[in-house]
Amino acid sequence: MQVKDKVVVITGAASGIGKALSERFATENASAIVVTDIDSEGVTSTVNKIKDQAQTLGITCDVRQEEEIKVLVEKTIDEFGHIDLFCSNAGIFTAGGEHISTDKWQAIWEIDLMSHVFAARAVLPGMLERGEGYLLNTASAAGLLNQVGSAPYAVTKHAVIGFAEWLSITYGNKGIRVSVLCPQAVRTAMTAGGDGGVAGLDGMLEPEQLADTVVETLAQERFLVLPHPEVLTYMRRKTDDYDRWLGGMRRLHERFEESYKKREDSN
Repeated sequence: MQVKDKVVVITGAASGIGKALSERFATENASAIVVTDIDSEGVTSTVNKIKDQAQTLGITCDVRQEEEIKVLVEKTIDEFGHIDLFCSNAGIFTAGGEHISTDKWQAIWEIDLMSHVFAARAVLPGMLERGEGYLLNTASAAGLLNQVGSAPYAVTKHAVIGFAEWLSITYGNKGIRVSVLCPQAVRTAMTAGGDGGVAGLDGMLEPEQLADTVVETLAQERFLVLPHPEVLTYMRRKTDDYDRWLGGMRRLHERFEESYKKREDSN
């Protein structure tokens, strides 16, 4: 897909990856860009940044609420006639393991996974009727590998990729294209004040660099969007010898636990 002349919706677009995608799609001459986020001030800021380059519509939306995603889709279609590309990008990070509260597990499940399900329910009928459409779901390299220090993030991002695979399998021969964005560390509010932890081993990307990779991958209509190309090598190592990979990840976990303890002791 070429973004030029397309109608695009981006969730989580008040800052970070979503904002960078909005700006990059504007430079690619998208026909219209719908900027949405729970942060209304951030939505206005992104819209003001790109409104001279493309038709824009800013909508405040809580992606945990299916009804709000339905309204988002309806307003977009009322304004622009259809949706070519839906970027389900909003997400959160929650550190910890099995012992964190059920409320925190539920929140990340709803935001990091169910928002993609809600988006698909709302947008697919129109796309299937037209015989074309594109879904870009933001996951993480953690969904292909894992996330040291966060069970909820690892679990939900695995689920995002599984759902995206299912969408591609089910609707790929009906004109629906699906890509899943799987970066490691990106300089956003989620990584503010740190080096990205384990995910930062291969360097911290700026959101604008990630947006470049997204545009390139959409043009080639490939499933995996990998701003950090090293992730593909790690995937191959994982599947080649699962037990050896798990052993390496345990060593990595110990290494970062020791590093974290040293930082705590020095404070």
